[in-house]
Amino acid sequence: MSEAKVLLVDDEIEFLESASERLGLRGFQVDTAENGPAALAKIEEKIYDAIVLDMMMPGQDGLETLKQALAKKPDLQIILLTGHATVEKGIQAMKAGAMDFLEKPANLDTLAEKIKQGQAKRIQIEQEDRQQAVNDIMKRFGW
Repeated sequence: MSEAKVLLVDDEIEFLESASERLGLRGFQVDTAENGPAALAKIEEKIYDAIVLDMMMPGQDGLETLKQALAKKPDLQIILLTGHATVEKGIQAMKAGAMDFLEKPANLDTLAEKIKQGQAKRIQIEQEDRQQAVNDIMKRFGW
């Protein structure tokens, strides 16, 4: 599997810089965004294997960003992070389509593993979509 492409979204610049550097050292390609709208713009431009999204941000929060991102690209693998974890927020995030939910400060090994799981899931979805397209073509032409 190639190195995973990750988008980190957090309003805490120190966290973005630190996590980006540490994940980069583990072989991930990391982009960052400081807020929801910036993240949504990057999601439009590039395919990410996983998006690590802070739940609590000023303005547009992580839950709203998650909903808008999945409305545009339903197969996104989004991991929500929060320093204000509650079971209720976790349930909301999962119901809204989050792949997973981790509490800050997230263990880097756990986060890296979740990103790899997101990459595997994205690749699986992509392969299933391609197979469905082939099946549709074969049906259309009676093969």
